[in-house]
Amino acid sequence: MIPAEFDYYAPTSVQEAIGLLQEKGPEAKLLAGGHSLVPLMKLRLAAPSVLIDLNRIAELRGIRSSDGGVAIGAMTTHSEVESSPELADRWPIFHVAGAMIGDPMVRHRGTIGGSLAHADPAGDWPAVALALDARMHIAGPNGERVVPAGEFFVDMLTSALEPDEVLTEIEIPALEGRVGMAYEKFRHPASGYAVVGVAAVVVTDGSGSCQDCRVAITGAGPKATRATGVEEALKGRPLDEQSISAAAERAGEGMAFLGDIYASEEYREHLTKVYTKRALLAAARSAQG
Repeated sequence: MIPAEFDYYAPTSVQEAIGLLQEKGPEAKLLAGGHSLVPLMKLRLAAPSVLIDLNRIAELRGIRSSDGGVAIGAMTTHSEVESSPELADRWPIFHVAGAMIGDPMVRHRGTIGGSLAHADPAGDWPAVALALDARMHIAGPNGERVVPAGEFFVDMLTSALEPDEVLTEIEIPALEGRVGMAYEKFRHPASGYAVVGVAAVVVTDGSGSCQDCRVAITGAGPKATRATGVEEALKGRPLDEQSISAAAERAGEGMAFLGDIYASEEYREHLTKVYTKRALLAAARSAQG
């Protein structure tokens, strides 16, 4: 199908984009990579009267060091994130997760900020952002604010962004100690979205036990969620298969599992435990090796 008629704007600065959002009101939508919005428009499931294209705003692109961590511009493509040498060296989960997104065409056009702002319950980057304790930098008419990843994903397709705000960058804090990380997912064979995906980050102490860990699950429920029960069960325990298996059994505690034509609620609950175990084992190997 053909999208409904709309007005098109291509600002060259964040402030210009915010001004357009204020001027055009709730009927205006931001366009990043377009892989989520454009298909909805073609099916007439979304019919914004105004599109504000962010692709000409240079300040929203790129990867830079920030206070020992790293800041990723919201309009940086999946492919650029996946292939970044700096990220691959210090945060290899970006390379692993990025390579699992869609196909090469999607990865070369879609953006990390667009994916996070869309808050798709089956997206890959929300789980990674939660596991890395990312901070979302947001610009709006009242200035800038920073929202922790744990507060950014509100509900299905709903983030903490206000209608007149723009996600500008994703800040990843530095990690100290012996760190391992991994991302594992049960991939839908056609779309590439996560039926269930799990991101895990572990920090080991001198004896090889778990000093700290963060586990985040996507695809299973209405939004990406931290598996706090798993984290509590593993902290202070040896990172061996027995401890990890026991902790993984708590994956999904308190979650409302989705059921659809791809997987029932029961099957998603089962996959959540299986892929939590796989992600933790892989992260533990990375930390110990």
